[in-house]
Amino acid sequence: MAEVTLQKVEKRYPNGFEAVHGIDLKIRDGEFMVLVGPSGCAKSTTLRMIAGLEELTGGTISIGGRVMNKVPAKERGIAMVFQNYALYPHMTVYENMAFGLKMRKTPPAEIESRVRKAAEKLEITELLERRPKEMSGGQRQRVALGRAMVREPDVFLFDEPLSNLDAKLRVSMRVKISQLHKDLGATMIYVTHDQTEAMTMGDRITVLKDGRIMQVDTPLNLYTRPANKFVASFIGSPTMNFVDVTVIADHGEPALLFNNHVMRVPNERIPLIKPYLGKELILGIRPEHIRLTDRPNRSSVSGRILVKEEMGHEVIVYFNEQDSGQMIARLTSDRGYVVPIRDQEEFEFDMAHCHLFDKETEQSIFLDT
Repeated sequence: MAEVTLQKVEKRYPNGFEAVHGIDLKIRDGEFMVLVGPSGCAKSTTLRMIAGLEELTGGTISIGGRVMNKVPAKERGIAMVFQNYALYPHMTVYENMAFGLKMRKTPPAEIESRVRKAAEKLEITELLERRPKEMSGGQRQRVALGRAMVREPDVFLFDEPLSNLDAKLRVSMRVKISQLHKDLGATMIYVTHDQTEAMTMGDRITVLKDGRIMQVDTPLNLYTRPANKFVASFIGSPTMNFVDVTVIADHGEPALLFNNHVMRVPNERIPLIKPYLGKELILGIRPEHIRLTDRPNRSSVSGRILVKEEMGHEVIVYFNEQDSGQMIARLTSDRGYVVPIRDQEEFEFDMAHCHLFDKETEQSIFLDT
C-alpha cells in the first residue's frame, strides 16, 4: 500500500511564521494527486515535508500506514523529481540513473536491467552515454524521471518539474508523465502553479491558499462546482467574471438585481437564494457562459469592446459593462468567429451555469445542489 495521509500537518518557522495550518489530506494508493495554488501557498513546503526534506512542527504524515515523522528521507520509499533536474553534470545518463541503486548496494545485473528498462520506456536509450550538458531540457527531465523510476518507489513526488521547459515541451512531458502513471500504477503527488497541468493530469486536485486547503476534488468538479470564490477564480482560463448582485423579489419570486438588470436563477436553485432576500451576493459567470444576443432585454448587459483575441476556433472578448467594469466572454466559432463583433454589443448570461457566493464568507451557496 502507498496511501499517503496527512493529519493536522503544520509548519511553523522559528520567526513565528506559520506556512502550513493544520491540513488534513488523504492520497489514495495509486492516485495521481496534484497540489496547486499561487506562489507562497505552501504547496512545495507540503511536498518537502512528505519527502522528509522539511520537518513538521505539528501533525503526522503516514505512507502505507506507517508514520514517517521521524523517518529519514532515504528510508521513506519515495523518489523525487525536481524543477532543476538535479543531475550530476560529470556523470553520464546511465551513471546518473544508476547512482541511487549503487548507493543501496543493488547487484550490478539488477542495476543494468532497471536502467535499461526505464530508458526504453522513456525513449532515452540512445542518450545513456551522454552527459547532461549535451542534452536538451526535455531530455534531461526524462533522465530525472528515469532516475526516479529505477528506484521503484512507493510514491513519486514531483516539484514543478516542467516549469523550465518551453510550451511545446511542457505538453509532451505532461503526456509522458501521465502515461508513466498509467503504466506504473504508482502513487504520484505533483506540485504545480499551472492550472492547465493540474486539470489535465490529476485524478484529483488539492487547491491551496496561504497554507490552507480550499478544496479537494476531481478536475471537473473543481471547475463546475467550486467550493468558494477563490477556487472559482483560480481554476479556469480566462478567469471567471464576478459581479455584486442583490437578491430581490420580482413578481413574487426571488431574482438577482445586477445594476439595472434583473436575472433569474434556475427554478431548482430558487430555494437557495430565498434566505438572502434583500442581501448582497457575489455572482460568478465563466466567460464561455456569456453570449451575444440580438434581442436586448432587462437581463442582458451592454458592453463596449476593449480587446478581441482571435483564436481561430473561438474569440476571447474583453468588454466594459457600463457600471461593473471589465468582463470577459469566450465566444465560439458559430457566433464569435464567423459573425463580426462590433464596438458595442449586447451580452446575456447563461444563468443555468451561474455561481453564487456569500458576500462575507465567499463560500458557494450552491455547493450542496
